[in-house]
Amino acid sequence: MEVKINREIRNYTESIFFGLSLRQFIFSILACGVAVLLYFLLKGKFGIETLSWVCILGAAPFAALGFITYNGMTAEKFIYAWIKSEFLIPKRLTFKPTNYYYELLKDKIEKEDLKNENIENVIQAG
Repeated sequence: MEVKINREIRNYTESIFFGLSLRQFIFSILACGVAVLLYFLLKGKFGIETLSWVCILGAAPFAALGFITYNGMTAEKFIYAWIKSEFLIPKRLTFKPTNYYYELLKDKIEKEDLKNENIENVIQAG
């Protein structure tokens, strides 16, 4: 008897029906339901080849929602994060270079200029 153990414990999913997790099973049933519904709704309007493509394209988003994960996020969490980052909280990043060496020396240079001005004022007044 051999037991499979995932290297990463967070990747573990419990199989419920036909080797699918509950989430995958529900979305698979939903995708099949959408495909059947589209077939019967559009049966008289399109040919069988076109109708088969419409059923596939109609069921694909629901199937994808059940199976796709990206960076540990489910599909709807990823879509929400994408919409949030692109539209709700857009950020315009601008690059402004900073010369830290100049910033450090700027104060020193200004102090020396003031000191030289004071010396010149004393010499002129004297």
